[in-house]
Amino acid sequence: MIEKVSITAMASLSALGANRSEVWASYLRRGSLIHSRDFSSFEALVSGLDDSQWSEVNALKKDKNYQDLDPSVLLAIEVSRKAISQVGWQKKDFGINIGSSRGSTHLFEKYHQEFLQSGQKRVSTLSSPTTTLGNISSWVGHDLQAQGPTISHSIACSTALHGILNGIAWINSGMSDRFLAGGSEASNTPFTLAQLKALKIYARESGDFPCRTLDLEKKKNTMVLGEAAGVFCLERGLKEDGLAIVEGVGYATEPLTHNISISADAQCFQRSMRMALRGMDPDEIDLIVTHAPGTIKGDQSEVRALQEVFGERMPALTSNKWIIGHTLGASGAMSLEMAILMLIEQEFIGIPFLKGQDAPRRLEKVMINAVGFGGNAVSLVISRVS
Repeated sequence: MIEKVSITAMASLSALGANRSEVWASYLRRGSLIHSRDFSSFEALVSGLDDSQWSEVNALKKDKNYQDLDPSVLLAIEVSRKAISQVGWQKKDFGINIGSSRGSTHLFEKYHQEFLQSGQKRVSTLSSPTTTLGNISSWVGHDLQAQGPTISHSIACSTALHGILNGIAWINSGMSDRFLAGGSEASNTPFTLAQLKALKIYARESGDFPCRTLDLEKKKNTMVLGEAAGVFCLERGLKEDGLAIVEGVGYATEPLTHNISISADAQCFQRSMRMALRGMDPDEIDLIVTHAPGTIKGDQSEVRALQEVFGERMPALTSNKWIIGHTLGASGAMSLEMAILMLIEQEFIGIPFLKGQDAPRRLEKVMINAVGFGGNAVSLVISRVS
């Protein structure tokens, strides 16, 4: 049993919007924000920030210290400033754990191209410090002048929720009372898209809903890449003015049979969900925000795991990937934000092509799932603040 931890603030940037009202309005429209974009040598379906959002983020570069930072770092700084401004933490003793699946994607590709084109195989002086994985949290810590631990990590698509787990672990250990945690991903780049296309999981058809998350009748894989950043302020104990309460956490891995494998019934999800439910009746869960990436096997394996854990009394299921695609290391943060908004607004945002389920009559407890390549699963249970 974990000590209760409150989520007291959150901030994100994605195709959904730049603040809570914009994000919720996008959910209420219930339309896909995925579009086709030209990447010079090919076109691909993606979701991403619009020009005005990138203009706001790139304004950070007016500070000369930030001019050479990757977009993933700039996104993290921007959302972290917004989250901290909501709670007004005066003491700087909070910790930071913001991760990324791909890290400094833009700069990696830029510097590697320089290396290939240089006759003497040279790269820019800053190619190493600006592409290290610790680059994100360390720069956020510098920007906020935080004095607590600053941790960066990559656990593929479960990165953001592992950041939340780490923050909760530090708080439960007594080594910190407050943590800023989440994920940042700016990976809409030609090479990243080529990597995903090589896996034969990428969506090829547009239509109203290019990413058909939890459409269990689809015959083709429909994963779509998105870019986003999302962070959360975590504090020890129950805060009456908080956004949500973390009631349970779970995590698990499963033996690899392939680099991107997950078992047919997602054993890792079964274990992570059961761990998160310790001390609770599964019937208490009103809704599950699934990981479901829009691939045939990925969606089916998670549903089978849900059936094993919840049986015939399955909670309502949803996801935001049919709206914004898969934001990789930030995807768990975007799912958690969606869950918190539905708890606050007491409104269910469903999936248009998921058949045979009713909207929950109440929203008190929500489970959020995420899993990364190699079967690294995380499950959180959060509850509404009374």
